[in-house]
Amino acid sequence: MNFKDFFLIAILSISLILMSFRLPSNLNKKVAKEIKMAFIIDDFLLEEVLIPESVNTQLKIKIHKLCLFKITTNANLVGFAYLDKAPSKTDEFDYLVLFDTDLIIKKAKILVYREDYGGEIGSKRWLKQFIGKSSEDRLVYEKDIVAISGATISANSMTIAINRLLQSVDKLHELKVL
Repeated sequence: MNFKDFFLIAILSISLILMSFRLPSNLNKKVAKEIKMAFIIDDFLLEEVLIPESVNTQLKIKIHKLCLFKITTNANLVGFAYLDKAPSKTDEFDYLVLFDTDLIIKKAKILVYREDYGGEIGSKRWLKQFIGKSSEDRLVYEKDIVAISGATISANSMTIAINRLLQSVDKLHELKVL
């Protein structure tokens, strides 16, 4: 193999690696739209927050790659985005949580819901219950969070996911990762 072939293979390998560290294309547009609306910005950068394994083991939820991002515009931090999946009755749904710089929930959004029933958890009216919540809050389904008939499993799952996320974000802040 000559230098030219080696160089071409190296460039292709690096390109594939870099392309693999992006949001899935079906979610990318949805996430961008929600960030633009929530923070009232047009241009922004998402920078993945890398969590050391020693820190990840201390969290309520395991934060894997392409889950937690800093949102910046003009090199200024405007907030954080967390993207994950939570279980529904027979599948999972994708959700997004946006935090301001004080780690208070600015917006929660169901991005993809894959069940025939229970999609009501994606309504703005139901999701607004999470806005303003921080690590000091412990949410209880059917007490702090309104139940939804026909979406009990998904609504409870989202409540549990938000609670774990808030506790984990608090720990990340305490350990100076955020």
